[in-house]
Order: sequence, then C-alpha cells, then structure tokens
Amino acid sequence: MKLPAEKVNRLRPFYNGRTVCVTGGAGFIGGHLVDALLALGSTVRVVDDLSNSTLEHLSELIDLEPDRVRFVRGSVLDDEALADAFSGAATVFHLAAVGSVQRSVDDPQRTFSVNATGTLRVLQAAKKTTSLSGAGVERVILASSSSPYGDDPHLPRVETQLPAPVSPYAASKLSAESLLSVHSKTYGMSTLALRLFNVFGPRQPGNSPYSGVIAAFAQKLLRGEAPVIFGDGLQTRDFTYVADAVMAFLLAGSVKVPPRGEVVNIGTGTSVTMLELARAMANAAGVPQIHPQLQPGRPADVKHSLADISKAKELLGFEPGYTLEAGLQDLIAWHRQAASESTNR
Repeated sequence: MKLPAEKVNRLRPFYNGRTVCVTGGAGFIGGHLVDALLALGSTVRVVDDLSNSTLEHLSELIDLEPDRVRFVRGSVLDDEALADAFSGAATVFHLAAVGSVQRSVDDPQRTFSVNATGTLRVLQAAKKTTSLSGAGVERVILASSSSPYGDDPHLPRVETQLPAPVSPYAASKLSAESLLSVHSKTYGMSTLALRLFNVFGPRQPGNSPYSGVIAAFAQKLLRGEAPVIFGDGLQTRDFTYVADAVMAFLLAGSVKVPPRGEVVNIGTGTSVTMLELARAMANAAGVPQIHPQLQPGRPADVKHSLADISKAKELLGFEPGYTLEAGLQDLIAWHRQAASESTNR
C-alpha cells in the first residue's frame, strides 16, 4: 500500500512523535493505518480483542519497532483495556467493530453491543483521560459506514440525507455516529465520523461468509472458481481502495479546525455493478473465461451505493488517489504473492 509522497510529507510534522491509539488495529483497515502512522513517526497503541483478526502482522511490527508499538488485548467494552491503551494518547482512531451486514443479521445483539455501546465506552475513556490529566485525548475519529443511508433511491449519497438503515449493522453505526455528535455538543470533544464506502485491498480476509465481496471474489478467481453474486448482479457499489481510506483517517486526525461531530463520506464518487466488478476482476486475474454465479439476494443488502465526496474535499482536503482498476491490480498481485509464500512454507 502506497500513499502519495506529497501528502505524506505534509502530514509528517503533525504525526511525528505523536502518540495515538487505534482500536481494532489488528484488523484489515486498522493494520494498514498502523503501518502508515509508524511510517509518519508516531508511537502507536493498539487495542483489539482479536475476535476478527490475528496478531500476525502486528507481531512483525512489534518485533521491528518495540519502542513504538504496543498491543493491548481487550474489547472496546473493557474499560480497563481502553484506559491502558489511551493513556498518553492524543488521538484515537476508533475502528474496532463487528463489521458485516450479514453477521449483524445473524447476531444483532453482539453487533449493537460492540459497535454502539463500544463506541460509548471509547468516548467515555477518551473523556476520562482529559479530566485526569488535562492533556489527554484531543480527538476521536470513528470508522463508520455508508450503510446508514439504507436504500434511499437518491444518488449520490450526501451527508444531509436522512438516514434510513435497513440492517442491524447500519443501525449500530448510526447510533455510534450520534454518540460522537452528542459528545462534541455536550463535552466539547473533537470528533468526526468517516462513512467509508466498501473498502478493499491487500490483507483483507476472503475466506469467510462475512468477507468483503472483492476479497471473496479474488480468492475464488485465483483458485479457478466462479465467484458468487447474491442478487441479479445489477446492484452498484462505490469501492474505496484501502490506501485512500487510510489517507482519510490521517487527514481527519490532523485537520486544523477541530471537527465537532460531523459525518463525512469517504469514497471515490464512481460506482460499478457487481457484474462489471466480476468481469474486471476476472480480467485482472487472467481468467476472463470465468463468469460469476448468481444466487438469491440476502436480507438487508442495499441495492445501490455511491458517495458524494464534496464535503470530504472541503473539510479534509481528501481526494481519492486510486481508481478501482489500479486497486484491483494491487490486490491481485498481493493475493498471488501470499499464495506463493504459503505454498513455499
């Protein structure tokens, strides 16, 4: 994953020597964010219960940078773990979540507990560091989702649209966003929620019923198998490469005017159908003869999604740096290398 050198150089003075915490930092997006923060010179605390991830990548980072990476094993529902991880941190990037619509349909209680109540615990822990030391956590950035928009037919999605969640996952993320806004209004805390649109990239798990569609497609195609599309294949998505999502977090953490509970879309402003995605991925994988299988649609799946990123440009200076095609090429190359390394072990 590469970030634009010009933007990295502008961000380095802010993050160099800064202590930050990433909840869910052992996960897919969190792990890439930790990489970027270390490259910028930050000291990073990670709190993660490893329920949806492993320590494989973090262990390598800890071995390389033992003085700048510390791991706290615990849930965002564990106040002691949060207090430990937040001690001395100036910025909290809150990515820990149950991150699947389908998983939320299967287990709505756990989804709401982790995503909504967990966010409340994060905010309370951040507030407590300030009250104890007077110079604690300055800002909390939430990894939210495009899902609160639901199936509103108006496209592209604009932050001023009324939310209309259609899944327990979407409802939990909307609740988390509301908690950030309330904490800004009530306690003066600087907070911001990034509504991420379908993030994909290297190291994203693809071998689970709850995997992201691009990771699942990649694993199938590279095994010579047909990917599965749930529905008619005409549903559309705005896919965001993980490097662009990471850049959005870095910009959100460093923006000079303190955000006060705003919600901001992070996407590309373009969308493709699932059938177009399957075709593009088959071509990138060198197996254009493989066509997807269509299966019945799943409950709570949204038909169309497309981000208006005007607010992200204005508030954060965000611009997507990767097209879908460029991101897919990187993704396929990573999967090929991972498969080769696995075979040679």
